[in-house]
Amino acid sequence: MDSYKDFLKKIKSDPVLYIAWILAFLSAIVVRPDNKYLDYIDFRSLGILWGLMVIIQGLKENSVFEKIGQILMGQASKAWQLCSALIFMCFFGSMLITNDVALITFVPFGMLVLKSCKREDLMIPVIAFQTIAANLGSMSTPVGNPQNLYLYGLTQMSILDFVGCMLPYTLIAALLLAVCIIFLPGKKEEIKIDSDYNVVSAFGSKRQIIIYTILFVIAILSVLRVIPWYIMAIIVLLVVGGMDFKILFRADYLLLLTFIGFFIFTGNIARIPAVNDFLSGITSGKEFTVAVIASQFISNVPATLMLSGFTTNYKELLIGVNAGGLGTLIASMASLISFKFFAATYKERQTSYIVFFTVANLAFLLVFILFHIIL
Repeated sequence: MDSYKDFLKKIKSDPVLYIAWILAFLSAIVVRPDNKYLDYIDFRSLGILWGLMVIIQGLKENSVFEKIGQILMGQASKAWQLCSALIFMCFFGSMLITNDVALITFVPFGMLVLKSCKREDLMIPVIAFQTIAANLGSMSTPVGNPQNLYLYGLTQMSILDFVGCMLPYTLIAALLLAVCIIFLPGKKEEIKIDSDYNVVSAFGSKRQIIIYTILFVIAILSVLRVIPWYIMAIIVLLVVGGMDFKILFRADYLLLLTFIGFFIFTGNIARIPAVNDFLSGITSGKEFTVAVIASQFISNVPATLMLSGFTTNYKELLIGVNAGGLGTLIASMASLISFKFFAATYKERQTSYIVFFTVANLAFLLVFILFHIIL
């Protein structure tokens, strides 16, 4: 019953889900439901996304990411080393475990560590840069975030093409984050991390960790089109269902429902000639610009699903929606995760966080736009 109530609570607090299905319903009034509706839905992307969600939740349940972070923290003796570890754990972690999971894992962990070593003055900049790091690190791989996974499947591009497209932007992101760390206050001060930061004493079940790691490899092979996605999904369902059934309920099913809503909307819009021509005219040749602007208002995942039906220049769209995750607090919905963690503990500093976060994001976005123009 509690799980059901939590699910309803999540639905009520997810405006993007509402928007997706309102648009789907309105478009269905014009284009009546028929057998073509099934063709709208990218079952491959949904299946792989579901499988990855379940697997990563299983690894998280066994404290894998927290323990790795804890080990890395043990090597830090100065403030800049601590901040670098916290920020770049999000950057590199998001490449494999998605930006959402990286932030859910490492932001609360970072808050605990900073409080433990009495450096709460660094709380706002570190959390803001952790968020930027997760959003930018995730852009470098197909599994880093939902929009990448969708576009990677839609475009049928090779992994080398994908990584090659995003690599220059990933390198610039890493460089910018390193520069930001240089300007953190009191970066050279010695730190002493209290034992309270040991959030986990050990990894979870070694047997489960090995099994989830094997499942993760199978999922990656599915992303790379070596294993059919439905085979991967069946394996995950049977293995996880038999080993740890509750993990199957930890996937973000609201995100999957949001995808389906936007699939229906964009599929219907594409069948209305006048609207299709108008949106194609707005998007064509301006994919990067339109994607960045749209992301600021509806976030980059919905922007991807909406715009992908009106262009064939998917590389520009890919770069645009990933860069578009910078900017406003809702440009990437993952950014709200960090804000909620911070606001729950430091309610009186919410405005300060939003101001710092927005200024830092806009600065990064400006550099990305300039870099894109140069390229």
